[in-house]
Amino acid sequence: MFRSRPELRIVGEASDGPTAVQKAQELQPDLILLDIRLPILNGIEAARRIRSLAPDSKILFVTENYSADIAREALRSGGSGYVIKSDAGSELLAAVDAVILGRQFVSARLARQLLTSVTKTQAFDRLHIKEVLASLSPRLPRNRSTTRHHEGLFYSDDAFLLDGLSRFVGAALSAGGVVVALATKPHRPSFVEGLQGRGIDVSAAMKGGRYTLLDVDDALSTFMTDDGPDPVRYLEGLADLLDAARRAEGLEHSRVAVCGELAAPLLVRGAAEAVIQIEQLSNEFANEYEIDILCMYPAHWSHGEEADQIFHRICAEHSTVSSQ
Repeated sequence: MFRSRPELRIVGEASDGPTAVQKAQELQPDLILLDIRLPILNGIEAARRIRSLAPDSKILFVTENYSADIAREALRSGGSGYVIKSDAGSELLAAVDAVILGRQFVSARLARQLLTSVTKTQAFDRLHIKEVLASLSPRLPRNRSTTRHHEGLFYSDDAFLLDGLSRFVGAALSAGGVVVALATKPHRPSFVEGLQGRGIDVSAAMKGGRYTLLDVDDALSTFMTDDGPDPVRYLEGLADLLDAARRAEGLEHSRVAVCGELAAPLLVRGAAEAVIQIEQLSNEFANEYEIDILCMYPAHWSHGEEADQIFHRICAEHSTVSSQ
């Protein structure tokens, strides 16, 4: 198809997510065709990284995934278009033309579900969140890296949860960082005595202000509404948390790590969309400011096709995922 259009020239190809990010940075192409199911790093996470490294490159997703939720996420991550592979014969060249000209293109079978809501949501999200994040800069260190550490851990038993928690907290404290942990009531002992049993001196860290343990329900009450998380209250609350942690005992220059089960109770209540929104807001925050995040989820909170879709959407919001 491209050979029939002499004005189109392929300047590079990649077979996995990290190579796609690297090629985008090196070549700075006008247009990138990006699949979602890529080895090592999925297309949505690759798009987020490309957006910061090649801001003038437009991204057109070409994938066989026809979930409206996944398409919406792909467009939020920086995509300007979304074409379903089996419709590419009739739609791909039209999509390329539209995206290059700065317009949005979505495959016809998804357009009715997406175009109106995505356009409005994108405009509000990006503008409003950008303003809120900018207002926090006087009191937080900026993220100088092109990447962020936002890990997801899905545990099937408490031993695996404790393994992941020990690794994350131990690494943060060993590096001189500050840890803020959010635990549900059943797991509070694991977040203190359990870590002590793994050789991490949590008591000393708590006394020195380098380890703070908070209750999940208390934290949720500060920013959740009937419609989901309030973006301003969530982002400002996260900033307050980091600011307070860094200032404790004169630790202003320490890197802050946040871990816990903040989203787990929401999944149990069936508030999956609220969970996705919290993860998205966390990503926006981590793109701007120094923070390491570990999100801990029970591996099986529900069953069926809908639960699988939610699982994949949650995974897409994290830089790395581990499960048992």
